[in-house]
Amino acid sequence: MRELLLGPVAEALGLVLYVAIAGTLTVVGALAERAGLSNLTAGQTTLGLWEAALGAVLLYAALNVAYHIVFPRLRGAEPTA
Repeated sequence: MRELLLGPVAEALGLVLYVAIAGTLTVVGALAERAGLSNLTAGQTTLGLWEAALGAVLLYAALNVAYHIVFPRLRGAEPTA
């Protein structure tokens, strides 16, 4: 009986964790992109390009977490990654 109750709760907590990870990666990536563009327009090319590249990588990671883990779990399928 206990397993019947804890299974869905654990599954929901795992989904919430992955949503939080994807959201955090998105926010940090967007902030890094914004800082990079700000530095590029201020004339600090190296720092601006580095921040923009880091932001792009973080946004790509957030997209992969959402697409390969979160969306399949919301549909009820197993994650592909």
